[in-house]
Amino acid sequence: MTTDNSPRMQQIHAWLTTVLDGEYSAPVPASADASFRRYFRIEQAGSSLILMDAPPAHEDCRPFVSIARMLRSWGVNAPAVLAQDLEQGFLLLGDLGSTTYLQVITPDNAAQMYGDALAALVGMQRNSLQDAQAKALPLYDEALLVREMDLFEEWFLGRHLQIELDAAQRDGWQASKALLVQAALEQPRVFVHRDYHSRNLMCCSAEQGGNPGVLDFQDAQWGPLTYDLVSLLRDCYIDWPASRLAQWLGDYAALAGPDLLQGLDGAALRRAFDLMGVQRHLKAVGIFCRLNHRDGKPGYLGDIPRTLGYIRQVAAGYPELAWLAGFLESRAVPAWHSVQD
Repeated sequence: MTTDNSPRMQQIHAWLTTVLDGEYSAPVPASADASFRRYFRIEQAGSSLILMDAPPAHEDCRPFVSIARMLRSWGVNAPAVLAQDLEQGFLLLGDLGSTTYLQVITPDNAAQMYGDALAALVGMQRNSLQDAQAKALPLYDEALLVREMDLFEEWFLGRHLQIELDAAQRDGWQASKALLVQAALEQPRVFVHRDYHSRNLMCCSAEQGGNPGVLDFQDAQWGPLTYDLVSLLRDCYIDWPASRLAQWLGDYAALAGPDLLQGLDGAALRRAFDLMGVQRHLKAVGIFCRLNHRDGKPGYLGDIPRTLGYIRQVAAGYPELAWLAGFLESRAVPAWHSVQD
């Protein structure tokens, strides 16, 4: 139970009395978030509800509301928006439970759980091809792709490792980014959740709508086909053997079919997937360092070795990423180990 009696919590209670009929339990923190949003669980009349507190100075609830409704219209198990106050930044949502994929997934149940997640992903992508609202989402364009990768230089190399690139290194870095941008922009475009991974997928009973429950979609874009696929299969929070990854990539291709793949064969899909992963993981490493240095959330530093490992693994396998692979092994990784020690 929260003992918070701040002005913001008083606002929350005042709003809840206007949207709930009868008594409700004291709000209990429901989950942590890397943003300014907070989530509380409330019991009322035998039902469990989620309150999202998204201070308007920092967060905008409107994308969450519109995308939640779009996803639910596609049959995705996203939270129902039961009440809203966009001016104050409050949403009352259906509760998809407190059990994430990450908490319960094992080698024994992964085939079923990832099968469900892949089916839901393909469903979102296929529905988006016919949905004007999805196509009107912000475009995952070159500027955004570059801005995301620049987080790696600013926060990981610069702030965390105190590495400043010289002229030759900057040329190599710019060439690597250009290659990754081109690979992303060449892909077919679909709805992109942007954080489709084990911490945002909920393990739900049939009564809760079934697996997976899908959260944290408010930053969705219209962009590269493999972005969410790599978020899921090369997850920053859990990794899988190469044999499983290959199996799931094949499963995805079979589910996606020609309408989504648009001419990508197995080799082309794998290359698009790999290079998209490098772009995403460069961003993620930068964000993990920013969360530590700017936001005082050091826990995410523990996810850097896995995420950096994905970049190193893929870069080593593609001649066109030879500069990046060499820079990581000769400069960034030794500096990372030095900071860790």
